[in-house]
Amino acid sequence: MTVHDFKAKDITGKERELSEFAGKLLLIVNTASACGLTPQYQGLQALQDEFKDDLVVLGFPCNQFGAQEPGSEEEIAAFCDLNFKVGFPLFSKIDVNGENAHPLYKYLTHEVPGVLGTESIKWNFTKFLIGRDGLPITRYAPTTTPESIAPDIRAAAAA
Repeated sequence: MTVHDFKAKDITGKERELSEFAGKLLLIVNTASACGLTPQYQGLQALQDEFKDDLVVLGFPCNQFGAQEPGSEEEIAAFCDLNFKVGFPLFSKIDVNGENAHPLYKYLTHEVPGVLGTESIKWNFTKFLIGRDGLPITRYAPTTTPESIAPDIRAAAAA
């Protein structure tokens, strides 16, 4: 099983097969619009721009952490466009932890556990770097800046 075996609804409600991103590196991020880490959207967009031939950032809004993503899909999309000119794919709001966690996140957290082997997502802006083959490479903490991930993306793109 790989990330390419999953599907998710995009921010407009359209079902998308993640296999459409086969051959690209992916950076999968659970996002929120009212979080202290929200400015990371700018860094994520910068990564998307810098590595546009090799990488696609996928944003998954989530309201499970401090209710920091309370808006509708339309409000989230407008906020991301207005404030950060986000051009990478955004998906419909999902849960990343618990019984109702999206199957993609159940897979990611199992395949690439966090500190001390924990499978749960600790906060907004946890990031997963996925290889061109759809297999997870590594997981980054919410406080890991997008800019600091660039060398890993460069290395994975060259591999």
